[in-house]
Amino acid sequence: MGAMQKTSSRLLSLLSMLQARRDWPGALLAERLDVSPRTVRRDVERLRELGYPVQATKGPEGGYRLAAGTELPPLVFDDEQAVALAVALQLATGTGAGIEEAAARALNTVRQVMPARLRRRIDSLRFTAVERPVATPDQRVGASVLVALSAAAHAREVLRFDYASGAPSGGGRDDDAAAPPRRAEPHHLVTWGGRWYLVAWDLDREDWRTFRADRITPRIPTGPRFTPREVPGGDVAAFVARRFHGSNDAGEQLCRGEVILGLPAAAVSRYTRDGMVEELGADRCRLVLGSWSWHGLAGFIARFDADIEVVGPPELRDAFAHLADRCTRAAGSPPVGAAGTAGATE
Repeated sequence: MGAMQKTSSRLLSLLSMLQARRDWPGALLAERLDVSPRTVRRDVERLRELGYPVQATKGPEGGYRLAAGTELPPLVFDDEQAVALAVALQLATGTGAGIEEAAARALNTVRQVMPARLRRRIDSLRFTAVERPVATPDQRVGASVLVALSAAAHAREVLRFDYASGAPSGGGRDDDAAAPPRRAEPHHLVTWGGRWYLVAWDLDREDWRTFRADRITPRIPTGPRFTPREVPGGDVAAFVARRFHGSNDAGEQLCRGEVILGLPAAAVSRYTRDGMVEELGADRCRLVLGSWSWHGLAGFIARFDADIEVVGPPELRDAFAHLADRCTRAAGSPPVGAAGTAGATE
């Protein structure tokens, strides 16, 4: 969870605690919030800046109280903070840490005291956390994009959007700019493996797709309303998990291969959550793994810095041969800029 989300959640907790009893020793607040007394002092200053009358109390330890008989002002959040808070509290409802009900009540409380414009913005943001999102340098999704995608799914309106291929910049390609907009029936916004995705029915390809949200630029206005389809299996979380685990809608992995790696089993198992690793000796192990494609499976296994012996099937061996040929050509290619830049494929 980002720093802004943590601070916003902590401020809500502090405000709730100050409303629950008249006087709070500063040390006890710090202990309950699991922060330092200095952080409590900073958070109190933030509440005062927002208009909350928090008074300092005298005593051996010092403390804080809300001024009696004062009507509290509305919470003050800008659009970005409102979305961040909604994301943080919705994620908290699925942590399994025993705070799900409290997080849901907190989200409802915040929603009630926000202006109507921000309340509508929060209400439109709905998603399923298959895996909790973790911001990465190459994947920054603007709050406006998340809200637009979720709102289109909620309203059941066809979404038109430009979609970046992810090809490296600087190669002189303008394929993405020239490509017509994609058209899809948005089903759900989900998080998986540190990224945000849109699960949607692609109208042009007539199939289910998962689009990376950071590569989506929504077009306005949205298209006509549609009758929602049921995602294969009926459960969006299970559907996304199957797709990223390399399984089809029946739960069967499409490409499953077996190799012997010149590494200890313990070293391999840390990076193959969905594979089967069998120890064959101090520095050898058997790995059985599945993926969507043979080339993808070969590429994943090749990341290990070790000798690889392909047990089977032949399709995996052919994929390694194709990968080796591609790497050989890459090793012999001229440096970028020396003789032009080759176009990248999506």
